[in-house]
Amino acid sequence: MAEIGRLVRAPQARPWLTSVTLLRTVIVLAALVGWQILAVSGLLYRDVVPPLPKVAAALVKLLSSVDFYWNLWFTIDEIAIGLVLGGLAGLVTGLVIGSNKFIAKAFEPYLYYIGPTPKIIFFPVMIMWFGAGAGSKIAMGAVSCFFPIALNVAAGMRQIDQVLIKVGESFRANPWQMATKIYLPAMRRPVINGLRLGLGVALIGTLLAETKISNRGLGFVVIDAYNTFNMPRLYAILIVLFVLAIGANALITRLGGLDEIKQK
Repeated sequence: MAEIGRLVRAPQARPWLTSVTLLRTVIVLAALVGWQILAVSGLLYRDVVPPLPKVAAALVKLLSSVDFYWNLWFTIDEIAIGLVLGGLAGLVTGLVIGSNKFIAKAFEPYLYYIGPTPKIIFFPVMIMWFGAGAGSKIAMGAVSCFFPIALNVAAGMRQIDQVLIKVGESFRANPWQMATKIYLPAMRRPVINGLRLGLGVALIGTLLAETKISNRGLGFVVIDAYNTFNMPRLYAILIVLFVLAIGANALITRLGGLDEIKQK
C-alpha cells in the first residue's frame, strides 16, 4: 500500500548537447583547421593536401555524378553478397566449434593462425578460381569476414549459461532449435560484434581487390583518381566511404539492439 502514493517520474529525454558531443565536435573542428593550415602552408607538394574548399567542391561534383552511384551500387552489391556468404559460413563454423570441445581443440587454432593473415595474398588464387569479374571481389569479401565472425560466435558459445543449454536438451530440441532458440538469442552481443568486424574487413578486402584489377566499383574510382593525381576527388571518395562505413556500423548496432544493452 505504501507504493500507491509514490510518484513515478517519466523518463526524460537525454540532452543532445553533452560533454561527449562537445568534445567530438571540437576534435572534428580541430582536424579541419589543422588540415586547412597544412594545405596553405606549402610544406607539402601542391594538392597532396588540397584546401578544404577544393575538397568540398569535389565532393559536390562527385555526389552529383550518375557514374559515381553506378560504381557505388556495384561495390555495395559485392560487399553485401560477400558478407552474407562469409557471415553464414562463419556463423555455422562458430556454432560447431563453440558447441564441441573436441572440434574446438582440433580446428580453432587454425582460425587464430590464419585469421590475422592479410587476405589480399589470396587474391591471385581468387582470380584463378572465380575470374577477374565480380566473383573474385565477392570471394575476397567473404574470406575476409569469415574469420572474425567465426571466432566471435565460438567465443560467445562458451559464455552461454549452461542452464539454458540443459533446458533445451531437456525438451529434446534438435540442433536447429538449439541454435535458433537457445544459442543465438543468448549471445546476441558477440554475434553483432562479429558482424561489425566482419563488415569492416569485408569492405577493406573488396575495395583492395577492386584497386588491383577492376574497371568498376569504388576501389577502381579511388585508384583512378590516384593515377590521374586528382587529389580533391580522391579525398572526396574517401569521405564518402567513411560516412558509409560509419552509417552501416551504426545500423548494425541499432538493429542488433546493442544501444539498449549499453544503456542498461
